[in-house]
Amino acid sequence: MKRIAIIGGGISGLSAAFYLEKARAAGAELEYTLFESAQRLGGSMYSDWVDGCLVEAGPDSFLTEKPWAASLCKELGIAHQLIGSNDAQRKTYILVNGKLVVMPDGLMFMVPTRLVPTALSPLFSWATKVRMARELLHPPRPMQDDESVAELVERHFGAEVVDRLADPLLSGVYGGDAAKLSARAVLPRFVEMEEKYGSLSLAMLAAHKKMAQAAHKQPPRPLFTSLKDGMQQMVDAIVARLEPDSIRLRSHVLRIYPEGSGWRVAIEMNGDERYDAVILATPANAAGTLLDGVNRGLARDLLDITYSSSVTVALGYYKDQIKKLPPGFGFLVPHSEGTRMLACTFVHNKFPHRAPEGKGILRCFLGGARDEAILGFTDDEILETVHRELKDILKLDARPIFSRVYRWRGAMAQYEPGHIARVQRIEQRVAEIPGLALAGNAYHGIGVPDCIRSGMDAANAMLEAPVESLSQQQR
Repeated sequence: MKRIAIIGGGISGLSAAFYLEKARAAGAELEYTLFESAQRLGGSMYSDWVDGCLVEAGPDSFLTEKPWAASLCKELGIAHQLIGSNDAQRKTYILVNGKLVVMPDGLMFMVPTRLVPTALSPLFSWATKVRMARELLHPPRPMQDDESVAELVERHFGAEVVDRLADPLLSGVYGGDAAKLSARAVLPRFVEMEEKYGSLSLAMLAAHKKMAQAAHKQPPRPLFTSLKDGMQQMVDAIVARLEPDSIRLRSHVLRIYPEGSGWRVAIEMNGDERYDAVILATPANAAGTLLDGVNRGLARDLLDITYSSSVTVALGYYKDQIKKLPPGFGFLVPHSEGTRMLACTFVHNKFPHRAPEGKGILRCFLGGARDEAILGFTDDEILETVHRELKDILKLDARPIFSRVYRWRGAMAQYEPGHIARVQRIEQRVAEIPGLALAGNAYHGIGVPDCIRSGMDAANAMLEAPVESLSQQQR
């Protein structure tokens, strides 16, 4: 009977547990135990009902094009609960000099595929528009080193596009700084496009043409997918499938160390327990601390992966209070605008069913790599900051009918230059240690589907791996 410990009860650890339970139910001789130090499972995937409104404390959806989340929902029997974003209302604004400017049509991430709307947009200066036109002549160029996203984008389009597009877009996704995020890790398609086409605009035009041809064959899919009753539906559905006795909440793992052909897991207040394999589904820094006595090189690489924190503020209003809001999904704020707010989503437009008739929800985002200090603010100070900035940006002076503040400390892994090489070293060292696997958002993607895939891969690796002696593997 193989015994497997899973340390970390976020969506990565839960996914690993689900696929282990699936194998056990199919006849595999195994037991698993999921250790979570907090009092609830799911990590940042948490849905809250307030005044008839569905509020997402963490991620509100996932990218439709990444299949692993939707596939898991099908296996869980909740595929009928999947819903798409209201893309007919998908319009995004950028705050420029204190005013909201709509992103022009045909802009794919930050690359123009329709030149006329971009040329007519007030989002960019004429100097930048000329730079964009000249970018069409950019020659193919293999990337020698792992440069930052800011360096890649500035070479093609100039500093203004970094400031007004790349930085706010990546701040919204990674909570990071474009000058400190790896182009190879964060925008691998851009790197490949530059090597093949030279011009990112030409490459995107070619990709856009293929997408348009494919759209004739099948209806377009929504950009984002969520669950009717919130992202926590996925968490609850997984937990319902697991053996209750296999879950240990409020269980802090102090250390792990190899012993003979297996592992010893030391749990605070509960002593040591022996397992044949361990899946670490914790943040990389926590995994590094646990592995410091097992493999110093592995531990150092894990500890070198940095994280940013975030604050999500959900505000509920009567529709009459927010009737002057512009249409669309919301807005992004460049760092140069000097606000603490990074972005704001008009939830009732993106997912209309999140709020009942007559109400609307705004979700505001603060923190990120440049503003860890916001986590030290009280809820009242954060709310006052958000109210002040919404008044400045949207002319919204009305007080909400409800408000919620959610803090996520150290939640977003930062893929800094050198990330891919570091992950390759990590995976090579893990492969040399029998009975060990890693999962989480620190390695191959930070979105919900990426985390699910990492948990599934870790579970499969431990199901397939033979139990071997670890004594000679210690460093």
